[in-house]
Amino acid sequence: MTDPSLPPEQEQPLDASPSDPQDKGSTPAADSLQRKLEELQKAADQYKDQLLRKAAEFENFKRRSEADFGNIIRNANESLVSSLLPILDDLTRSLKAGTERQDFDSFFRGVELIHAKLLKSLEGQGLAAFDSVGKPFDVAYHDALMQVPRSDVPPHTVVEEVERGYKFNERVLRHARVVVSAAPEGDGEEATTPRATETPETRTDA
Repeated sequence: MTDPSLPPEQEQPLDASPSDPQDKGSTPAADSLQRKLEELQKAADQYKDQLLRKAAEFENFKRRSEADFGNIIRNANESLVSSLLPILDDLTRSLKAGTERQDFDSFFRGVELIHAKLLKSLEGQGLAAFDSVGKPFDVAYHDALMQVPRSDVPPHTVVEEVERGYKFNERVLRHARVVVSAAPEGDGEEATTPRATETPETRTDA
């Protein structure tokens, strides 16, 4: 039924409504954008999963490394201790023989052999003694215990070794404790304490 008051061209169906672009359905551009969003979301989920897996693997690797390092530290001296066991056996036998037979010469020779065996074992681990007597005093290698006036050697020369010095793998392990020469009194040169009389606590090892 039509309204007679309206011109024919203005008549509209009763069920007609204004056109809405959103009612026309999705466009190809919108479909493409939706597919890209879905692909990006899928890629992000994959990367997240990979990241979580790598983080878990790294944590496991870290724990294994810490455990391995702890084992290395605990067993670092195993070979050294193992090489010293035969020397300990020799000492035990020497002490036992010394109580059974009062033979000083034999006991002394046995101790000499044990000393040589011990030194050889330590040298095999990288230990090396260094000579000091007759050499100029060097703070990198020596600790001066005292000075004595000497006219036969230049001042600040090592004239006596009280305790031998050692290197371990070319690094000074223990400084030699030595007696150092000083100029004789009255020769015009003042006897001064060598610079190496620094204490081990204040000295930087070479």
